[in-house]
Amino acid sequence: MIIEPAMSQAHSDSTLPSEDRLSGSTMISSRFRQSTHMIPSPGSEGKPPKPVVPLILRLPLVIGIPMVFLLMGIALEIAIFFSNHNNGFRVPQNNVFNIFGNVSGQFLASFFPTLLVLPFAFAWRELDWNIRLYQPYLVLQKGSAIAEESLFLDYTGLGPFLSMFPAQSYKHRIVFWSSFTAVLTYAFQPLTGSIFQIRQASQTDTTQVTSIKSISLASDAIADLSPFLAAAGYTDASAVLNGLGDPPFVMNGWATAEVAFPANAYLNGTMSVTTSGLQTNANCSNPAEPPTLSSPGGQSVTLTSRSVNDCTVTLPINTASSLNQYGVVDVPCPGNAASLNVTQRPVMFWFYNFAQSTTQQVKTVFCTPLISTSSVKAVASLNNGSLTGVTGLGPLVNQVNNVTGAPLNGNGFNGVIFEQSDDPFIQARANATNSIVPGAIFKAAVRNGLQETFGLANGFLDLTSLLYTRHLSVMAKAAYFVDKNSTLTASVDSLVPRLVIDPLPAHVLAIILIFVGALGIPLHLRHRSQRKRLLLASVPGTIASTVALTARSGFGELLLPYDNDQQLEKKLDGIRFRLDRRTGAIVADDYGSERVGMGRDDAMLSLLGPGGKLDTPARTPNESEFSSSSLAFQAAAGILPWERSWAPESLPRTTDPRSTEPHMPSRTEYVP
Repeated sequence: MIIEPAMSQAHSDSTLPSEDRLSGSTMISSRFRQSTHMIPSPGSEGKPPKPVVPLILRLPLVIGIPMVFLLMGIALEIAIFFSNHNNGFRVPQNNVFNIFGNVSGQFLASFFPTLLVLPFAFAWRELDWNIRLYQPYLVLQKGSAIAEESLFLDYTGLGPFLSMFPAQSYKHRIVFWSSFTAVLTYAFQPLTGSIFQIRQASQTDTTQVTSIKSISLASDAIADLSPFLAAAGYTDASAVLNGLGDPPFVMNGWATAEVAFPANAYLNGTMSVTTSGLQTNANCSNPAEPPTLSSPGGQSVTLTSRSVNDCTVTLPINTASSLNQYGVVDVPCPGNAASLNVTQRPVMFWFYNFAQSTTQQVKTVFCTPLISTSSVKAVASLNNGSLTGVTGLGPLVNQVNNVTGAPLNGNGFNGVIFEQSDDPFIQARANATNSIVPGAIFKAAVRNGLQETFGLANGFLDLTSLLYTRHLSVMAKAAYFVDKNSTLTASVDSLVPRLVIDPLPAHVLAIILIFVGALGIPLHLRHRSQRKRLLLASVPGTIASTVALTARSGFGELLLPYDNDQQLEKKLDGIRFRLDRRTGAIVADDYGSERVGMGRDDAMLSLLGPGGKLDTPARTPNESEFSSSSLAFQAAAGILPWERSWAPESLPRTTDPRSTEPHMPSRTEYVP
């Protein structure tokens, strides 16, 4: 063998890096031979390749995606605060998605938040997938990696949940926290689908309404007695029908100016408005003493009753007419009542019963109707117009009318006693009204038990106060109000759909979003700094990229296509793997059968062989090339086998000049 003189200076300090890790020994495997030294240095044949970075791992995305999570979490917490403070958020009364048919509002409240969050959740899982994909290469970059932690490490196949356990075992903290946050993103869909609820909540709106009535004497209606007969008929119907109650804008003796309701449809809506109101009070009482019946003779008896104001009323009753009789008469006292028109005088209701044709029973109730006007706050139901509350606010200001002024001067109609009329129709209405109102009271007594009502001290007093007040208030709505429009400010309370954030799932989702966002930013910045040292010209994971990284590594000669996982682990046991810093290729160091470069004394002993002879038994080619004797012989002769891969490009040729193999100006740096 011809040895060039320059060989002896191949590994001098002037030609090799002075790092301590290169001054030891170089490992040689007896099981395989690598040829990474034959790989041209990157850029030797053109422009050096740039390390590939997937789009999802670009800096704007690895910062932007967790930042979006962080901002969404903070925004959700702010939304929770305003939702609790404002009882939710206003939503359109009509479904704006009618183009798709009758779509449920609750479905929309669940679908759109999920549609907003899921793309970012998928992007985060993609980031996590890339972190798990790159982890074996980062382990190889550190060097001296066992097969289980590098070549066999398949985080992408395990998925984020199962990847946490080996990551914890290998202390791959970036992979662990990335997988943990990726698992949390699977909770986004159920949480976002449940944070928004469509609930019916009370809402108050201010609106302008039109009052269509004003307090004034309705002379035309009063002249033909239509309001009185209508009120008597309504009172009679309420005595017979259960739950009839008061008509619209009438309640418990109050009659208020009628207001035109808003045109919008409201759910369980009520309207509050300040308007003018008129209160009627029947002012009824029992007589000062029980009424008496006297028999002047024949079938006629005389009823005598005295009021608490010492007004005595006497009237005849024809017992032959009916066993049950009732009626109402005017009372020309006390005070100046006699000077009033009969339509404005106090009245006495009387009720007679000939019980089982053996016992005569009689009851009387004295009433002095009073009216007063006032400014009121009226609350009306928008569903049926009935008043649900009337509150007096004080006397009317700057309103002059002919009800409290002339000609009535505050003396309201009794509604049951009328002057004689030459018009037979008007007189018929007067007679009907005079009979219907006491008749309604008597019917109510019959429904409650006639004998029991006669037996109670206040039986007829309570019924008369209730029904006579209703008659007067219903009559007042038609008799004391006329048409007149005015604009009023009303407050409308109704149940409206509100978009409410459920605090429990919303807080949980916000915490997860903030946690993932706050952890994700430093997590990916750290991972990005680790990836910068990788020399990967193609995205890892494809068969082509794997073959390109391992084609010259040599350890593939140990493996067969049909080896199972156990066989692969056994064959690669004892081999450490790393990435070559010059080329980026995967390099294997055989710690199971390696031979190290020997010192001078060891080389001489090996050269002598058994018995101090140079001759050694015949070996196979591989054994001859990698045996300790062969290595010692080469060391003693000054020919180092690893010079072929470690010789700098500037050194002279160290191969046999007679060889026809072309010289490869390459150099591989050993990184333990």
